Amino acid sequence: MTTEAPPTPFSVALRKATWARHEGIDATKKTEPEPEGPSILGALLDGELHLDDYTALHSQQYFVYRLLDEATEHWRDHPVAGRFCYPELSRAQAFDADLSLLIGPNWREEIAPIASTRTYLNRLQEICFDWPGGFIAHHYTRYLGDLSGGQAFRAAINNTYGFNDGPGVSFYVFDEIPKPAEFKDGYRAQLDAAGFDGDERDRVIAEVLDAYDYNSNVLGELTGMMRRSV
Repeated sequence: MTTEAPPTPFSVALRKATWARHEGIDATKKTEPEPEGPSILGALLDGELHLDDYTALHSQQYFVYRLLDEATEHWRDHPVAGRFCYPELSRAQAFDADLSLLIGPNWREEIAPIASTRTYLNRLQEICFDWPGGFIAHHYTRYLGDLSGGQAFRAAINNTYGFNDGPGVSFYVFDEIPKPAEFKDGYRAQLDAAGFDGDERDRVIAEVLDAYDYNSNVLGELTGMMRRSV
């Protein structure tokens, strides 16, 4: 008599399937710099990123998270996607505090999405309001990253610019999540409870991989624009 192995939890399958892509853009994993110089995230972690370039990076992030916040409101009452609509993850007030300091009180009128960000936003607009799994894919990619490797950026930003967890770095500070590891465990449990069948699991995983690529393209464009000294 043989018994079938229990199915792999979706959160585990997702992590395994996306790990290589994650490693490719995770600047917390030190790699040799490209010949033309470090990436924008590498420069940030090394304390060598000009404040103007950090401001540019932060400004492009704002457009992505503004749309994700809108999608969160859209799905709040959905039986599956609504499980991921955590109010403590909203970054709206954090962006206002950070960009008001970095740019000024009229910061919304001073920034615009670059080409790669516009492409990213077009994809988010296309799927995040019509497909629950697509919303979850992009939500997972961004927020669990912020609570994980993003905390290395938080430390580097504080060290370089002296923000001391205040305005300027508020985006990376989750005051309402005192135990990030427990929160992430709960998030992954929600992924496992989502009830996706095999085809939908594959579709969501593919969208997470695409999300890494969209983000990587934004970082690449910003790297090409950045100064080479603090």
